[in-house]
Amino acid sequence: MKGPVAPRKTKATEPRRTEPSAPRKAQSSAAQQNAPPPPAALPRKPKQRLPQLRLIDGSVQRAPPKRPIPFSASVYADLREQLISLKRLPGEAITEAAIAESYGVSRTPVREAILRLAGDGLVEIFPQSGIFVSRIPLSALPEAIIIRKALEETTARLAAKQATASQLLALQSILQRQREACAADDHDAFHEADELFHATIADVAGHPGIWSLILQVKVHVDRYRRLTLPQAGRIAGAIAEHEKIHAALEARNPTAAVAAVGAHLDRLLADIQATRDLNPDYFDAVEPATTSAAQTAPQKKSRQGRK
Repeated sequence: MKGPVAPRKTKATEPRRTEPSAPRKAQSSAAQQNAPPPPAALPRKPKQRLPQLRLIDGSVQRAPPKRPIPFSASVYADLREQLISLKRLPGEAITEAAIAESYGVSRTPVREAILRLAGDGLVEIFPQSGIFVSRIPLSALPEAIIIRKALEETTARLAAKQATASQLLALQSILQRQREACAADDHDAFHEADELFHATIADVAGHPGIWSLILQVKVHVDRYRRLTLPQAGRIAGAIAEHEKIHAALEARNPTAAVAAVGAHLDRLLADIQATRDLNPDYFDAVEPATTSAAQTAPQKKSRQGRK
């Protein structure tokens, strides 16, 4: 028989050490509170949506983004306005360095702008002498006025046929601006309203591009017109002529509208010589082509009589 089985010795188990969890949680929460906040996410830039252009066939095309205007173009536009408005008088000297300094640019864009102005006939470049504002070419004025007259008679005839009540009110509002400019003796404001009146008639006619063509033709005519504005009664007379044009459009009378525009521009043609006599230093020495033919015939007869 087996003896009695001795009892197994069991190792004394030590109680598990449990670290207090509450202090850890408190420490972690305090660390989270003291930690700097995470950097905010940068907002996404919205995609630039290009304007849509609807083509003639009905399709839609995205227009290219606008590009910044180069320095030469902005200098050219500003100088051109100064020359046409006679802020820089004919015969006045121009220096590239002074213009570059006034605009805060280098001389390169100024030189490019001056070359464009020379192509427009607004400045003259003499290599040994310098750059000068060109004088008004007397011989070119009649042709430019005749071209403008033909184009504006067309827009007046079309506008008289299709002008709406709101368009006639817009023209009347422009006329009121001209009256206010006349009362204030503000030549610049009148010139601006005068241009707007004629441009609006082209819009009413449905052919605004015709006015764009006229702007290209009448560069020197505008310089000449600026010299007529200080003459006594000149602005008031132009407003009266504009009122006749507006009355013809309001009456839906194309024939009267054409006649009113023609008389308005014929007056400009007739005053060339008188304006030159008042401002001889601002015009070149060449006589207009319209008067040279009438003057050469008597001269030839007198020479033949002397012989």
